[in-house]
Amino acid sequence: MTENSVTLSESAARRIAEIVSAEAGKQALRVSVEGGGCSGFSYKFDLVDSPAEDDLVISRGDAKVLIDSLSLVYMAGSEIDFVDNLLGQSFQIKNPNAVASCGCGTSFSI
Repeated sequence: MTENSVTLSESAARRIAEIVSAEAGKQALRVSVEGGGCSGFSYKFDLVDSPAEDDLVISRGDAKVLIDSLSLVYMAGSEIDFVDNLLGQSFQIKNPNAVASCGCGTSFSI
């Protein structure tokens, strides 16, 4: 694994494959980083039909995740996971670059 890589857990790959297969015309989950959120940055999740030219494409099983080059700067070394517990179901990003995060789990600061 390289320092800049982003990995996909088995549970996240299974859930992404389920979601994408249920959406006609969609082929991948795009994960991006945007300014804003309670801690400075937030993650955004979208279903898309094809990758952009500068996307990192992460595949595991039938799942495909796309991350644009700008977002990759903030997500390098992260793991995308899917958690199903008493608090609910959600994608979580375990980001070693984040120095703080908030309770919602989608906002972080570097």
